Amino acid sequence: MSADATGTSWKVSLPCTRAEAEAIDGASDLTIDAVLMTTEEVEDDVERWRLDAYLEQEPDAATLATLHALVPSASGHDPVVERLSDQDWVAMSQAGLEPIREGRFVVHTSAHPVAPPAGGRAFLIEAGQAFGTGHHGTTSGCLAMLDALASAGRDFAKVIDVGTGTGLLAFAAVDLWPAATVVATDIDPVAIAVTRENAARNDIAGVALFVADGARHPDIDAAAPYDLVIANILAGPLVSMAPELAAIAAPDAVIVLAGLLETQRETVVAAYAACGCTLETIDRRGDWTVLRLRAGAERYVPTAPFDPKGRDGWALDL
Repeated sequence: MSADATGTSWKVSLPCTRAEAEAIDGASDLTIDAVLMTTEEVEDDVERWRLDAYLEQEPDAATLATLHALVPSASGHDPVVERLSDQDWVAMSQAGLEPIREGRFVVHTSAHPVAPPAGGRAFLIEAGQAFGTGHHGTTSGCLAMLDALASAGRDFAKVIDVGTGTGLLAFAAVDLWPAATVVATDIDPVAIAVTRENAARNDIAGVALFVADGARHPDIDAAAPYDLVIANILAGPLVSMAPELAAIAAPDAVIVLAGLLETQRETVVAAYAACGCTLETIDRRGDWTVLRLRAGAERYVPTAPFDPKGRDGWALDL
């Protein structure tokens, strides 16, 4: 997002609850022209969160009303509207992105540099045009699950990260299994461009990048099967993609799924069970859930054409 012709942009802040923040983070149908960020103001207090909206233009009454509607708990509060310089925009939009630590990994922005842990790896991932900085529970949960797999001695020869966003999970796979072939895909060309930039910034080499709708790409098919499949997207697309993700998985492959709410878990698990996959592990992060499944003992062969239903908005990687 760039500032307007006067060299300024705008920030609108409102209090909210954790439930409202998670609903905003998980929404795929918001039409407001703003970058929305939610922040926990008081640790472990479900009522003390904040919504910050960054806009290119001074917000009008309709925009303020739209933001207010996202956080009904703030009905008695006037929004705080601030005018920002370009420099303030960059600093403030990343102000809440403190480094996160999951297992051997630490993820940080340039505003919060940090040294890697002993024997671990630090990734510099800026907040920007692609999703997946690691600060959402689903992404950090995936990092934890990948780290746990490596700690348990699991090894993988072929890894695919579907809906890669910033490339973070693909980079973690490269670090954990340096001999593996790693593929990263996203439906959004911007995300693939951002992933390429992040790979260079973090000295990650060898990740094959594809713009693809799910697993629908001839080169993805040609490289299959994969013994580790990662998809951190949203519940609707995960259900829709179950047959195609199961089809590219090797027998007994590990499948890590995220971007779903706990209330959506049974639906997602059922979709993959229909493709021969078995649930092995659940990692709950607040209202969000990360799943680890095992593919069937025989490679799944779809019996019907892939159904695109539920895929709308799946580029909103978490």
